Amino acid sequence: MRIPGDGEIRALHERFAPGREAFELVWTHCVIVCEIAEQIMARGGLEVDAELVRAGCLLHDVGVYRLYDSTGKFDYTQYVRHGVLGYELLKREGFPEVLCRFCSCHTGMGLTRDDIVRQGLPVPPGDYVAESGEERVVMYADKFHSKTNPPTFVSAETYAVHVRRFGAEKVAAFAAMREAFGEPDLKPLAAAYGHALV
Repeated sequence: MRIPGDGEIRALHERFAPGREAFELVWTHCVIVCEIAEQIMARGGLEVDAELVRAGCLLHDVGVYRLYDSTGKFDYTQYVRHGVLGYELLKREGFPEVLCRFCSCHTGMGLTRDDIVRQGLPVPPGDYVAESGEERVVMYADKFHSKTNPPTFVSAETYAVHVRRFGAEKVAAFAAMREAFGEPDLKPLAAAYGHALV
C-alpha cells in the first residue's frame, strides 16, 4: 500500500476546506496530533508503522470540513459525525480502508453500536473503535489537543475528567491507553503554538 506524503495530504485538506480559516484550524490540529503521536512513538516499545501513524494523524479530521455550510457556518450539533464523514470522503477519493478508518475510529474513546443507539447519535449504527496499534496511537494523541476557539492543549488529567460523562468503560479505556502510551509533554508544544494548556 502506498502511503500519501505530507504534501499530498495537505493538498487534500486545501481542496476540501471551505476557506482559509477552516483549513488553518483543522490542518494545524492534525499537525499537532502528529507531533504528539511522534513523541509517543519515540519512547519505543510500540510495534507500529510510524509512516502510517503520521498519515493517519494528518488525515483523521478531514471530515470536519463537511460540517461547514455554504456560508461558512459550522454545525456543532453534528460534530460527532465528522469521523464517518471523513471516512466517506476518503473512500470516495480512492483511499484504502486502512487510511479511511483513521477518520471513523478516532472519535472520543471509540463509538460502539450501543453508544450510538443508546445516545441517539446521528451516526449510522456500527462499531467505530480503534483496533490496530496505529489507530490506537492516533486516537490517543488526538485527545491532547482541541480545536476549540481558541484551540487548546488538553492535559491527561483534564481529559480523564472530561471522559467521565461518557461512562465507566470510556474512563477505563483512556486509563488503559494512558498506561500503555504514557503522557506526552505538552508544555513545549503549547509554547511553540501559543495555545493554552488546560
